[in-house]
Amino acid sequence: MMNKKPANNWQQICDPLFDQHDLRLWLYHPAHPFDVLSGNKQLKLHYPLKIAQKQGKRGVLTFGGAFSNHLAATASACKQQSMASIGLVRTDQLDAHNPTLQHCQTSGMHLVPLSRTEYRMRSDSDWLTQLQQQYPEFLIVPEGGSSALGVQGVTELDLTQTPHGNSQYIVTASGSGGTLAGLALGNPDAKVIGIDVVNDISLPDKIKQWCPQANNWQLIRGYTGKGYGRFDAELLQLCLDFRQCHQITLEPIYTGKAMSALYQLIAQGSFPKGSSISFFHTGGLQGLAGLRYRGLLSEADYQILTAPC
Repeated sequence: MMNKKPANNWQQICDPLFDQHDLRLWLYHPAHPFDVLSGNKQLKLHYPLKIAQKQGKRGVLTFGGAFSNHLAATASACKQQSMASIGLVRTDQLDAHNPTLQHCQTSGMHLVPLSRTEYRMRSDSDWLTQLQQQYPEFLIVPEGGSSALGVQGVTELDLTQTPHGNSQYIVTASGSGGTLAGLALGNPDAKVIGIDVVNDISLPDKIKQWCPQANNWQLIRGYTGKGYGRFDAELLQLCLDFRQCHQITLEPIYTGKAMSALYQLIAQGSFPKGSSISFFHTGGLQGLAGLRYRGLLSEADYQILTAPC
C-alpha cells in the first residue's frame, strides 16, 4: 500500500492491520538514513562533545563491539569537530577488512582491541578511573553513548507532534537505554515503549537512573529472537518487505526487531482504538555492510536494502 507524502522526517506507514485496529502509525526517520550520525547517534553525542570542548579535551574515548554503530558515529562526529577519538573495541584482534572499523580509522579514530574479559570492565569505576589517568586529555563516553549527557540530547526530540496531530505512543528499539530515557523525559505526554533488543536484565535499572522522575515509559522484552546481533529469515524478510512497500530501510538488529515487535503488539490489540503511534527510526544502517561482510546478509539482499529510494 502506498504511503502518504512525508513531511520533513515524518512518513505515515499504512497497512490493513492498522486499519483493522483503527490506528495510525507515523515513522520518524533520518533525512539521510545512511549517514552514520543519523537517528539517535548525533543526539546522544551532542552534549558529550560540547563538554569535551569546554573542558579543553583533545577528544573522546568510548567503547563498542567490532561492528558498533556508536563507534562509527563517534569517529565521524569527532572528525567533524576536528577532535581526536579513541575506540576501545571488543575484539581479540583488529580486522583490517571490517567495514565499520575501516570507517573509524579513516575518520581518524585510534582503535584499541580489548579481550571480552577486559571489555566487561567498561562500567567498573576503579577501572574507569585508571583509564582516565591513562588518557587524561580525553572525555570518556560510555558504550552506546548512553549517559546523562547522551540522554539530555535525546530529550530535545519531540516525537508527539506528527503531521496529523498528536501521538499518544512512541515506540523505539532499546539497546543501552539512553534513547528510551531521553524520549520519556522529552515527551512527557506520551507513553514511550522501548523494545529490548539486547536482553539485558540490568537495562530497567539503568533507565530509571537516567529518568527517575519519569513514569511514562515501558520496556518490553521477549522480542530479541535468536539473541542480540542475531536474526532469522523471517525478520530479514520483514525488513525486505518494508523496504519494498514503504521505501524505508530497516536493519534486523535494532529497527527491524522493534518494528516486528510493534506489528505483533498491534495484532494482539495492545493499543486502544483511535490511537496514533510514533515509531522512532534510530538509524544504524551502517551495520548492514558488516552483516554482508560476515556473510549474514546476501549481496542481493544488501543491494535491495541500500538502493537509493
